[in-house]
Amino acid sequence: MRKLLKGVHQFQTNYFSTHREMFEQLALGQHPRILFITCCDSRIDPNLITQTQPGELFIIRNVGNIIPPYGATTGAEGAAIEYAIEVLGIKDIIVCGHSHCGAMKGLLETSSLSEQIPLVYDWLKYAEATRRIIKENYQGYQGEELLNAAIEENVLTQVENLRTYPSVHAKLYRGQLNLYGWVYKIETGGVFVYSTERCHLKAEHDGDSPNQPDEQQLTPFPENGKRKDLNTYHLTPLNSPVCDH
Repeated sequence: MRKLLKGVHQFQTNYFSTHREMFEQLALGQHPRILFITCCDSRIDPNLITQTQPGELFIIRNVGNIIPPYGATTGAEGAAIEYAIEVLGIKDIIVCGHSHCGAMKGLLETSSLSEQIPLVYDWLKYAEATRRIIKENYQGYQGEELLNAAIEENVLTQVENLRTYPSVHAKLYRGQLNLYGWVYKIETGGVFVYSTERCHLKAEHDGDSPNQPDEQQLTPFPENGKRKDLNTYHLTPLNSPVCDH
């Protein structure tokens, strides 16, 4: 606690005093550009990862970056999504998972959670589609490879859940909203973007180290749906199918 109080004092005497004008503007209202949905894991800092300032991100955080489908619950997630789109006018939504996610570890072993942490057990039911996808399509995966697959598939599951919200669906229909799926690698700092379509997702699930960004070498996100390092590839909105069925 002493460390936190010391930090507050340092913030007030150092950072705030040199950014007073910014905070005076923030006091007049918020105008974030992006809704950032991620896990409440203490190792994830959305503003640090994206190098954004206060007021630039509207953030939803919970266990496992989970968005219950519309109507499944009256929780805060739905209210925040609706407010972000209808009141704040946000046009970009990112669902960001991360490596070594404890929620996804629990999802793969839900039978051991019901007695010890029953509320977490109930919450993870909103990621049941992820669990079933992993169970039925990743039988040959084990250990970290299996966990990485669950983390990646869960991001896509939650993007699909986002589409069930009327405000999201209506904006997507008019081309006024973009959805993105990210996975942040804690150990390398890499951020990977994914296609929403699952038909090409089942690629390798290793932890590639990010390349140094080079604006001259950036190319559009490829249409094979496989994840690419964001230091190498542009972000691409996940609004339209990219698979040939």
